[in-house]
Amino acid sequence: MKILAHRGWWLEPHEKNSEVAFKRAFENGFGVETDTRDQNGVLKIAHDMPVGDEVMDLDYFLALHKSCVGSGTIAMNIKADGLQKALRASLDRAGIADLFCFDMAVPDALGYFNQGFVTYTRHSELEPVPPYYDRAQGVWLDAFYSDWITPDVIQKHRDAGKQVALVSPELHGRDHAAAWDAWGDLNGDDISICTDLPHLAAEKWG
Repeated sequence: MKILAHRGWWLEPHEKNSEVAFKRAFENGFGVETDTRDQNGVLKIAHDMPVGDEVMDLDYFLALHKSCVGSGTIAMNIKADGLQKALRASLDRAGIADLFCFDMAVPDALGYFNQGFVTYTRHSELEPVPPYYDRAQGVWLDAFYSDWITPDVIQKHRDAGKQVALVSPELHGRDHAAAWDAWGDLNGDDISICTDLPHLAAEKWG
């Protein structure tokens, strides 16, 4: 099971998507889930619209990842349309290949497929039929309202040849314990978990 620290391994909410949270995750061998959008033509690490000059550049984030031996996979949440060429240029400059993209607008996803990005579609209560399922390499498996994701649901995607990223319930304000118990026997390089509790996930699946 690959572990993706949600917006880095943060200990206080203000650390989300910060250098200290990313370094803590990378130095402990975790991957991260984070967000990118553009500001005045520059890609930034930002969940919401970036304001001011203090928002981290994507290139700086990628350099942090590169500098930490053992850094895990990057799950890049795409927050704006039309970023494909700029993102490809940043990844090529940094020499980063262990990254997948997800959550872009459905029409915008075509650009990621056409430019060869590893791209995940989303399956959730809101998307019971994941768009572009035949073209996606993986599935971002989310549960906004209840713990509906069973091992059988996960296995069907794996049997279809898809990688799977599980969204842990605490990201939506629910306790993680029941879902983690249900997923406890899952493992393999084709499956990951996005969590605010990467240290506990490492104890369970590490």
